[in-house]
Amino acid sequence: MSRFLRVCLLVFLAGCGGGGNYSAPRNLDNACELARERPEYFRALERAERRWDVPVPVMMAMIYQESKFVGDARTPFRYSLGVIPMGRQSSAYGYSQALDGTWDEYRDDTGKRRARRDDIDDATDFMGWYMTRTVEKNGIAKSDARNQYLAYHEGHTGFRRGSYNSKAWLLRVSAEVAARADLYQAQLIGCGRS
Repeated sequence: MSRFLRVCLLVFLAGCGGGGNYSAPRNLDNACELARERPEYFRALERAERRWDVPVPVMMAMIYQESKFVGDARTPFRYSLGVIPMGRQSSAYGYSQALDGTWDEYRDDTGKRRARRDDIDDATDFMGWYMTRTVEKNGIAKSDARNQYLAYHEGHTGFRRGSYNSKAWLLRVSAEVAARADLYQAQLIGCGRS
């Protein structure tokens, strides 16, 4: 094979191999800039909103909190004796940080057997599905970012039991998620994307 063909083959393989762009968008504090930089994210959010009637700003705020819009985000490793890796803190993965079991439940329930947590379309659809179930199981409005986040983090049963009440840090984080959802909502109205 000629050198030219080898170079062309390498360029081709480099261009189509290895998944997508999992890096965070440049400006996570501005919903309009995020939508301009990553229009595919905004289209995925709008599709989930249409399918599940879940507000885009609430989903955006939850994705920000869970993964900072990094598609292959994982939880940190746990260490024994401070140096021996003992595995990850949980099976949470992807934009939505969905756990293995919950993701499998989503795929079974929706029939989306090929859904991937590192695909923004699938991750936003998962969030819409989960938030819809939160309404059914816990009666939390889809626009209630604070309590939707608490139920997302603690699970439906954990939320019902009030497990978050003993976690001051989680109550603080849920308030931050609600504030970010409000900020994103105002920004999206300002740039005509609401």
